[in-house]
Amino acid sequence: MQGTVTMYSTEWCGYCRRLKSQLDREGIAYNEINIEQDPASAAFVEQANGGNQTVPTVLVVAPSGAEAVMTNPSLAQVKQALAV
Repeated sequence: MQGTVTMYSTEWCGYCRRLKSQLDREGIAYNEINIEQDPASAAFVEQANGGNQTVPTVLVVAPSGAEAVMTNPSLAQVKQALAV
């Protein structure tokens, strides 16, 4: 499976840890960005979530170039976005 997955997270987020574990188990590579350490990424997350810093926020760029931004997605949703 190609494409890219970027997960915007925080260290304290349990939902982030769960999704990272699922992605690792499935062998899906991802880039993790801690929004508490990167103001530009925090702004991106706020823009995607109506002004809220909701994590995990995931940006998927499929091999086709299609982009999807998802808030607290399931593993199935990430895999589906990568398959576009």
